[in-house]
Amino acid sequence: MADSSRTRPADPDAAESRTESPLSGKKRLQHSPGLRPKYQSSAPGHCLRKVTLTKPTFCHSCSDFIWGLIGFLCEVCNFMCHEKCLKTLRAACSCMAPSLVRVPVAHCFGPAGHKKRFCSVCRKQTEGNTALRCEVCELHVHADCAVFSCADCRRSHLDATLQQDTFHHHWREGNLPSAARCEVCRRSCGSSDVMAGMRCEWCGITTHAACYLSVPPECTLGRLRSMMLHPSCLHLDSRNFSKMHCYRITESCSHELDNSDDVDLSAAVTKDGQPAAPESGKQFLKVFDGDDAVKRGCFRSVSILRATRNEEVVEAALRAFYLPDEPQDFELHEVGGMQRLHSDDILNRNGGPDNRSSQKDGGDTWLLRAKPRDTEVIQVHAGWPRSDASPVSVLVSKNSTAASVLTEVLSKLDRQGEDLSSFTLMEVYMSSKQVQRQTLTPQENILEKLQEIRKTSLRQMNQTRFYVVENVNRAVQVGLLIGGLPPLLAKEEYVQLIEEHLAIKSHLVSISHIYGSQGAVALQISCFSEAERIYMLAKDTTVNNKTLTSLVIPEIQHNKLGDDVCPLLVFVNPKSGGLKGRELLYSFRKLLNPHQVFDISNGGPLVGLHTFREVPHFRVLVCGGDGTVGWVLGVLEAVRHKLVCREPPIGIVPLGTGNDLARVLRWGAGYSGEDPHHILVSVDEADEVLMDRWTILLDAQDISEDGKDNGFLEPPKIVQMNNYFGLGIDAELSLDFHQAREDEPDKFTSRFHNKGVYVKVGLQKISYTRSLHKELQLQVDAQNVQLPNIEGLIFLNIPSWGSGADLWGSEVDSRHGKPRIDDGLLEVVGVTGVVHMGQVQSGLRSGIRIAQGNYIRLTVSKPIPVQVDGEPWIQPPGHIIISAAGPKVRMLRKSKQKQKKSAGVKDGRAESPSSRDGPH
Repeated sequence: MADSSRTRPADPDAAESRTESPLSGKKRLQHSPGLRPKYQSSAPGHCLRKVTLTKPTFCHSCSDFIWGLIGFLCEVCNFMCHEKCLKTLRAACSCMAPSLVRVPVAHCFGPAGHKKRFCSVCRKQTEGNTALRCEVCELHVHADCAVFSCADCRRSHLDATLQQDTFHHHWREGNLPSAARCEVCRRSCGSSDVMAGMRCEWCGITTHAACYLSVPPECTLGRLRSMMLHPSCLHLDSRNFSKMHCYRITESCSHELDNSDDVDLSAAVTKDGQPAAPESGKQFLKVFDGDDAVKRGCFRSVSILRATRNEEVVEAALRAFYLPDEPQDFELHEVGGMQRLHSDDILNRNGGPDNRSSQKDGGDTWLLRAKPRDTEVIQVHAGWPRSDASPVSVLVSKNSTAASVLTEVLSKLDRQGEDLSSFTLMEVYMSSKQVQRQTLTPQENILEKLQEIRKTSLRQMNQTRFYVVENVNRAVQVGLLIGGLPPLLAKEEYVQLIEEHLAIKSHLVSISHIYGSQGAVALQISCFSEAERIYMLAKDTTVNNKTLTSLVIPEIQHNKLGDDVCPLLVFVNPKSGGLKGRELLYSFRKLLNPHQVFDISNGGPLVGLHTFREVPHFRVLVCGGDGTVGWVLGVLEAVRHKLVCREPPIGIVPLGTGNDLARVLRWGAGYSGEDPHHILVSVDEADEVLMDRWTILLDAQDISEDGKDNGFLEPPKIVQMNNYFGLGIDAELSLDFHQAREDEPDKFTSRFHNKGVYVKVGLQKISYTRSLHKELQLQVDAQNVQLPNIEGLIFLNIPSWGSGADLWGSEVDSRHGKPRIDDGLLEVVGVTGVVHMGQVQSGLRSGIRIAQGNYIRLTVSKPIPVQVDGEPWIQPPGHIIISAAGPKVRMLRKSKQKQKKSAGVKDGRAESPSSRDGPH
């Protein structure tokens, strides 16, 4: 790697353009230098020079304001600091990022949020649609900077290829909240003005860039340790799957990301989008970094003075590609004629007629090439845990092969007595999107291999490293969950369907679990290529006009979980809560292990429950509305016999419109931007309570006026109820609201709008009349109950209805007991119409108390609107039976002490390591 004090060309415009992306569209051009002095620093890779400041500027090292007119700017990554900070500088330059990676892990890029962030490559502010962020870690980049980032994401599981000894902090620079405090010196280390400070991606501690090396290297996972799945407890054979597949992340912007290497860099434009006019005495050069870039037409623009030395032009080109190498090892060739740039300056070759033609076309086109080398030093890393993680340096020549390099490396690692055939030299390309591994044959010439990579792409060479790995014949086990199959079939029928539609090879694939009620099967596959084929084929296969789902499942090694660890299984509905679920999904993936956070719209709750099937103790957090909570409870009820922990307690983050169950359990009326870190702490400190669940049998029959059954109208239906069951006007309003949302789903993105539509629907029904007591016959605990003159009948399991209204009321009644969610009784309440419902919502009245009981039987003589936990439909005439649904479920109720503590902290979110990414 290059020395940090090497001479680099200066950039007189850098200080004035720090808010721009350095590449296409809104990039600044690389300018040729004057021969001004450069300054050394203790951090690797930076090339600093003194600049005159023309606007308020903050130091990237200490985050303090730079008083005066002088600052020190890195010409490669735009790092800016005080003169006093030069001696304590620790943050490495962007060009050195590949050399600092411990174990390469690819990123999962998705569209960034709307908050102000700074790019981890060029350190400038990201803007709108041109910004990307990793869905798993803190990396924020411009779309056109992504190709210059490397695979330094969090390592969330083991894959048996590359191991590490201890679990270290995973440091990420910048994008800290302004109130963050340094773990070492306790001073403020965050900034909203510049990219400053360091944060551990796992435990969340924050420090100054000058202090973080003083923190003990081993990470303890911090406050959330007791609910986090440690990466060493997770195994996933993922060789042929991208990280998007491994984390079950929907590739919403896959087209844009797949083409991120093909960014059009041809236009030299200013920030406002207008073409930049060439300054007097300057010329644009189009520079490619290899044959692959020429083939794709992807180049960088470099602006130089007419009289510029060849070495300075080469150095400007290296800087444009974030390459830390020495300029004397490279040269420029003209594209097409491949004429070398060999004169002392380019003034003479730019002075003829060709120059005028070139300027008209946008500048000369050049290819940056590495000079041929007879010998070279490569760094080889050990692929097994070592106390000293530093690589081994090996000198390779024209005769060096992979076998000779292996021999020398093993001798330096004190393993020279072992069989050479037990080890392999592996080439690893650390692209930010995909870590590509290639095993080298013993006879492969290493010097030729290096020259081949450099000829293809110099950037690729900078992101390539070599590992020596042990040949371990470990059995491959890839887990896939295939969903979307017809439910309630026999095992033989599922085997037949899988063999017919996916053409599985029975000697490589076995069915480990069958979830008949969910129409899903879990496969164990002992071959990478077969697993990849089945995964891709399933996504394009339909059975009974329903497309199959295919998801990669990690293996949780539950015997490695600590006794004090109760991992949290998180389900997030990204479509709930006005799309706030999308930001919560991102925040929880970042705060926890992403393998324990599931997008419930991608495969449903079964995926997470199947993943946690062998974990002896775990908790569940459901982020969604009452319908989402009911969905999770229903699937849990169906598959609990396959779980070691059959009754995991469930907490709620309310994202729906009503959120009545969340209100009862003290989680609030609705999510309004609380800090996700504080939510997880509240879940950890929550109390466990029991709650009744109820089974509703809907037996539609043709009932005559004299009460006789004249046959079935449709097959009987069974549904589960957690909150309440309503018939009549209450259900009709829910049905009208549901139909309005189905017709125009894009308009129902906020809780406020949803309630407004509900009020509008209610006003339209204000003159509604229906003599419900004439259409229903009610039995409670085998006793006939006379109904009053009502328009709606509601059965309550919880003391909250219609977005928090107390329908039963708080008055003491000698005939009935005080309602509880675990008393095994339902409260039966009537309403006389829309006006009565509005009075209940306003707290002016309560409903009409009718009965309490644990076994309800209804006879319905006409079609009637019904709703269960907010899900409405029209129910034909027939019988309806409500009874207890097996064992009570365990729920998490937010502790009162935690509620008071949260209410007393006015700005508690500022101290949280995640608050800057929670939605507002």
